[in-house]
Amino acid sequence: MDLPEELEKPLKPLFADLPLDVAMFRLVVDQPPSAAVVGMVEMILKDPAFAGREELQAGLWLYVDDLDRSHTICQGIDDETGSYWHGIMHRREGDFSNSHYWFNKVGRHPVMPRIGGYDPHEFITAVETQHTDDPEGLIAMQRREWEALFSWCVTNTRAEVE
Repeated sequence: MDLPEELEKPLKPLFADLPLDVAMFRLVVDQPPSAAVVGMVEMILKDPAFAGREELQAGLWLYVDDLDRSHTICQGIDDETGSYWHGIMHRREGDFSNSHYWFNKVGRHPVMPRIGGYDPHEFITAVETQHTDDPEGLIAMQRREWEALFSWCVTNTRAEVE
């Protein structure tokens, strides 16, 4: 993932310890995140580069499977990107009807064409019917979805200036 230096530096330890090809290995999260990764994200979010960047914060908590913290943040992002993170969070907790609701609010987000073979509603349905087996193809799609949206947020969202 191509990140600006001010974000790459604080994220490097997390992505080294939990690379994308290992992260989010469950379609539906059934265990809390480890204290180690929670601590890493807490440290990352103290970096000034993440101040006011709620979209990135919500995405990082999803990356380490902390659905509650991601949910708290994305509830306060009142736009299509916040709804996107919100829809992913509900899908990952197994609340599929609520995930559909949030993706209906998203509509057609600019990041969607970057995710090959992706329709969010079809993906929700596939996860709902197949998540107990954790099929690799769906897990790979989940990772592509996260990476595309996080990268989009890096480039297209900015901290709120008060």
